[in-house]
Parts: sequence; structure tokens; C-alpha cells
Amino acid sequence: MAVNRAQIVKELEPGLNAVFGEEYNRYEMEHTYIFDSPEKSNRAFEEEVLFTGFEGAPTKAEGASVTYDEARESYVSRYNMETIALAFALTEESLEDNLYESLSMRLSKSLARSMAHTKQVKAANVLNNGFTGGVTQGGDGVALFSTAHPLVDGSSASNKPATDVDLSEAALEDALIAISNFVDDRGIPIAVQARKLCLPPELIFIAQRILQSPYRVDTSNNDINAIYSLNMFPGGYGINHRLSDSDAWYIITDAPDGLKHFERVAMKTAMEGDFETGNVRYKARERYVFGWSDWRGAYASEGG
Repeated sequence: MAVNRAQIVKELEPGLNAVFGEEYNRYEMEHTYIFDSPEKSNRAFEEEVLFTGFEGAPTKAEGASVTYDEARESYVSRYNMETIALAFALTEESLEDNLYESLSMRLSKSLARSMAHTKQVKAANVLNNGFTGGVTQGGDGVALFSTAHPLVDGSSASNKPATDVDLSEAALEDALIAISNFVDDRGIPIAVQARKLCLPPELIFIAQRILQSPYRVDTSNNDINAIYSLNMFPGGYGINHRLSDSDAWYIITDAPDGLKHFERVAMKTAMEGDFETGNVRYKARERYVFGWSDWRGAYASEGG
């Protein structure tokens, strides 16, 4: 249905001081703190497969046969490209009779705002749904944040605390130790490090005190802040206003092929007029997907 003059009555009359509601500043591009630059795609879906190497080499007894091992493919993470689109239409008369700022220009800004918001929500939902049982965006059959990620050798691994805890200096230290103890699917230790901390707005003040103070917080001891002095979060911390849990906190690591963003079609806009009605239609459209391949790309806690 097209926007007509009945919906913009005040904008057809002289004496209106302001039209407001669409000129707020926005929280933009917060997804870039979670995901690196998007990888381009030219297919309806992308798949990434985990390839497992060899286990630790055993000792060979004198005269005995050498042991053979098998490297093989494990689980597959599939990314199905989503199409996100929104449009609006204006009657010819509403365009002609509007007395103030171009109605089409104002609504085009609103269209861009809606498209940007959707992208931020979809990106944040990778983390928001990361603790939810049954939501298996990756390929290993469990949630992104789990204490039971299955490994090919039959054991399991974790990228969350056994008991969820609130953000604190001690909690971050335990998380950093856990990340440094990550292993590959054959149980071999790997050098994965934390890069940055992603938080809801409610935790900004706690994070600032923990990460920016050279001395320990909430203690009368004159100890140095080890997290600060060792620069354990070289990317600092970022706030995401689409995170749904006010006390959950997330660490993004430097593991390759962890959290992924694929772009199939970049944002495109189009405008066309209808000969019979005179209505003008505007559309925005893009295709992309957010997800994860390797759970080692993140560590998180739901809070205490």
C-alpha cells in the first residue's frame, strides 16, 4: 500500500515547525566488532568442513612396525544465504503536495535505517542464541557455547565455564586460561588467544574498570592488574546494543574460521514509477548470512 496524503496530513499544511522521529543518531556497524570483514560468496550456500589432522606420534619399539594414523573430514558448517528486503511506495499526490523536506528522501533514510538494524540483529543473534539448546548454527551438533563440544577422538571440549559467572577480573582470568588450553580435535594444544571482549551496554562500566586500570579493582591490595599489563585483550572491548542478555559476556578469539560473515549480494536500492497510478516505489535488498564454523572462535558466559 502506498503512503498517501491521508497519512501525512500535517505535512500538507503551512506552519509546521518540524517533522521529527527519523533523525536520531544510530548505533551502526556494531557487528564489525564480532565479525571480521565479510567473505564474498557467489552461491546459494557455503559449506566449511573441519579437517582433522593426526594425533600425537607414539613411540616406536625397536624392530616394530610404524603406527599409521588417518586424517579425515569431520563436521560441516553450512551457511544458507538469506535475502533481506524492504520497500515502500508513495502516491503521486503525496509527493506533489508535501510542503517540507522531500518525503521520498526522508523515507529513504528510514529504509536504510531499517535495513541496517536488521543486519545488526542478525549478527548479534549468533551470540544471543549461542547458549540455546537445539540452536545448532555450526556443524558439531551443539550450541555455539557449550561444555560438550564433541572431538573426533571421542572426548569433548568446552568454550564456556562449567558454572556461568558474572563479568569480573577473576572470571576473565579463568576464561583466558581456558582459552589458552584449547586443543584441536586430536587433543593437541593450539595457540589461540583472546582478541576482544563483546558486551551489552549494562557491562560497560565494569569492563572499563577491569581493562583500563593498571591496578587491580575492588581490592585494597596494591597489586598490578595482570590483564591490563599483559595486554590480554589487544582489541579492547566493544558494546553491542542488540545483545539480549544484560549480564552475558563474550570473548572473541583469534582462531581462524571461527565466527563468519558471508556476503552474497551487497546492498542494492531501486526506484520505479507506475504509469497508471503515478505511484513511485522504492526498494532496498541485500543477501548475507552470519554464523560460525569453529567454536574456538569465541568463549562466553551467561552471567551468574
